[in-house]
Amino acid sequence: MSRSQALLLFLVLVVGGGLAIGYITLPGEWYAGLVKPSFNPPNWIFAPVWTVLYILIAIAGWRVWDYGLTRPQQFWWAQLALNFLWSPTFFGFQQMGLALIVIVLLLIAIIGFIKTTWDSERISALLFMPYLLWVAFATLLNASLWMLNAG
Repeated sequence: MSRSQALLLFLVLVVGGGLAIGYITLPGEWYAGLVKPSFNPPNWIFAPVWTVLYILIAIAGWRVWDYGLTRPQQFWWAQLALNFLWSPTFFGFQQMGLALIVIVLLLIAIIGFIKTTWDSERISALLFMPYLLWVAFATLLNASLWMLNAG
């Protein structure tokens, strides 16, 4: 497989998978009825932000695969699995507490990826920085939604 074919495969997997999961688990009436924190962004912001992030995630995954970096690849696959698990857990099963556990684990996997690529593949680490910031914000949002709507 050529490098460009591999990159395309990573993009299709990550962007396509992320958008498909987002489409399947649209927020819906349940989410609309939740009490939201004051810093809750408008719904329209999520699709463009996640599309950009998924492109960055795919490129970073392709780079560590291309360089044959085993430990970062393990963190990369872990974060992707946790990322794809969060929406069905939160929106599909409406389990905000369990989704909070998933997103904290996702945050840990992202940090692990950054730490294991920082010295050997800095570009991949930097590609994950916006993702880290967004997921940290999403973790705060998930926790706030859970606390405001528990009971």
